[in-house]
Formats: sequence, structure tokens, C-alpha cells
Amino acid sequence: MNNTEQLIETPSDFTGTAAASGPSSSSFDPRADLAAAVELAGRTLAAVRPEQFDAPTPCEEFDVRRLSSHLVAVVRRISVIGRGEDPFGVPSFADEIPDGGWAAAWEPGAREVAEVWADPGVLGRQLRLPMGVLPGAAAAAVYTHELTVHTWDLARATGQDPKWDQALIERVIDVVRRALPAETRGGRIPFAEVVAVDAGAPAIDRLVAWAGRRP
Repeated sequence: MNNTEQLIETPSDFTGTAAASGPSSSSFDPRADLAAAVELAGRTLAAVRPEQFDAPTPCEEFDVRRLSSHLVAVVRRISVIGRGEDPFGVPSFADEIPDGGWAAAWEPGAREVAEVWADPGVLGRQLRLPMGVLPGAAAAAVYTHELTVHTWDLARATGQDPKWDQALIERVIDVVRRALPAETRGGRIPFAEVVAVDAGAPAIDRLVAWAGRRP
């Protein structure tokens, strides 16, 4: 499925950069990046047109319809995780939502994320993700990556050109390169091989290429 949340690598790999942003640190609060990723994903989802629902996306398992459903499920799962509940209680797809209803469903999901993650104490708590138990700061980074890559997938499939936050993406790249190794893709590492891009390529291109997409 090429989802960050499905990684089964050592959870401590995420704690280098992400956990440094915990409540006792003066470094950047990863909840701000998560909130920005939620907002951009919602705007991109809201711009999808009905004639695009069957279009393929760079995430080969998803067309636009399936990816839109998955994104709603992801934003719901972020809240469940922040509350310390079982992430598997949220299905991977919001199948009950009819075609075109994803943007309307996104709004309450995004509000709930903001409410649940408003407590700074969440950054230091151990939270259960599908991939394992991680500090909240690391979990925020995981889902910032998940949402950003899938927002790119959706934008590419529907002809959108979001305004990417370069600093946010550079922070995500720093974390994900520690957590998602270039070697041994496939099997236990559910991502395609890294796609080679120029070192001076835009940050979003370097991020999605590391996730196995072709910018």
C-alpha cells in the first residue's frame, strides 16, 4: 500500500529527529507540521471533480476514489491514535461515504485531529500505531509524511499544483530517510524502490521519490 504507517522497521528509527521536538525541547513542534499537512490534504481533496474519481494515481493500488476514501480514514485514525486508542479500530477506507462525500467528511475529521492533538503532552506519550508503539512526536512525523505523500498522489492524479511548504517537507525528508531505508524495499518494507532524482530537485520531488514515486 506504500503507506508510512505500515512500516515495520525499528520504531526507534523515528525518534532521532521527530522525538527531539517533544515538549521538553525548544526545537520545532511537529504538531504544526501535522496540522499543515491535514489542511493541505483537505484542500486538495475538496478540489477533486466527479469526472476524476476513476482516474489512476501514482499510488498504483488506488484510483482517485479509493485514495480519497483512504485519506478520510487516515485523518480519522490520527485522532484515534492521539487519544491512545486502538488504531485498528478505524478501517483503512471510509467505505460508507458515497462518491463525492469525502471533502464533507474531512472537515469533522480535521477538527477532531486539532482537538485531540492540542494537548502538548501528547508528544511525549507512547502511542500505538499500526507499525508499533511510538512517542507522539514521532507519530506526528509519520502522519505528516503519510498525508503529504498521498496529497501529492491525489494532486498529480487530478491536475492540481498545491503550494508546498518547503521547510515542512525538508523536515519530513530528514525523518523519513532515517526510518525508511533505501535498501530492502518490498516485503516487510511496503514501498517501491527509491527513484533517483537530482539532489537539487524540489523538496516535494525528493520526498515522493524516496517513497518510490516518480515525480
